[in-house]
Amino acid sequence: MADVMTAAQSLNSVFGSCIYGKFTRAISEYELIKSGDRIAVCISGGKDSMLLAALLNDYKRHSSVDFELTFLVMDPGYTSQNRALIEENARLLGIPLTIFETEVFSAVDSVDKNPCFLCSKMRRGYLYRKAKELGCNKIALGHHFDDIIESILMGMIYGGQVQTMLPKLHSANIEGMQLIRPLYLVREKDIIRWRDYNSLRFLACACRFTERCEAHGEEHLSKRAEIKALIARLSANNPQIESNIFRSVENVRLDRIMSYKDKNGVHRFLDEYDD
Repeated sequence: MADVMTAAQSLNSVFGSCIYGKFTRAISEYELIKSGDRIAVCISGGKDSMLLAALLNDYKRHSSVDFELTFLVMDPGYTSQNRALIEENARLLGIPLTIFETEVFSAVDSVDKNPCFLCSKMRRGYLYRKAKELGCNKIALGHHFDDIIESILMGMIYGGQVQTMLPKLHSANIEGMQLIRPLYLVREKDIIRWRDYNSLRFLACACRFTERCEAHGEEHLSKRAEIKALIARLSANNPQIESNIFRSVENVRLDRIMSYKDKNGVHRFLDEYDD
């Protein structure tokens, strides 16, 4: 295992360009952090959220912007071993945790249809409410570049729609709360390289559904895993595939699509065709 000095300092020294530089670029380009912000950094125990916590912890020490951080862990019913792993990684990375407990795993344990979707929805709800209770106005999540492009394709292939995860957005349910994604431009392969360089071990999915699948030798292949594999196959022949998927939602030609939706309703190409 790495020590605090090695794991934290490697973000600037070894991974300064591919991780830290892209992290700070996203903060600047998308205006994610402003003076007076109180940000709840949501930590699941996985590699992405732990990296996000380490980056924000370092960024606060060196930034001229005055903002506060709370490193928030919701324990949905972890085993004692998994909770201990989260706490040990936080110690190694110098991250002070605020932990609160729920019974999310127990609540979704008997759900047969889409347990992962329900679990994610419940966890997000608890985190939003706890962040609000603690006086935070923003929550930071660890979604990275690969999550973004995978979601774009998932929406098209499985949802029949074109949309993306935005780098920041206002909460539809909690007034005054915003969600930010500071890892928006960071590649997952570089997060994995940072993890392995420092010999760190993080949680993958610690829910009971996944544990049961593994215990019975079953492969839990999610839609996201299918899309990840598809992108990997396409990228093997064309290295521009990933950046092109990302750029596709930055270069939308509204006059070249059948219809689009906004807060005012649906707009079809025929509406202005004869103008």
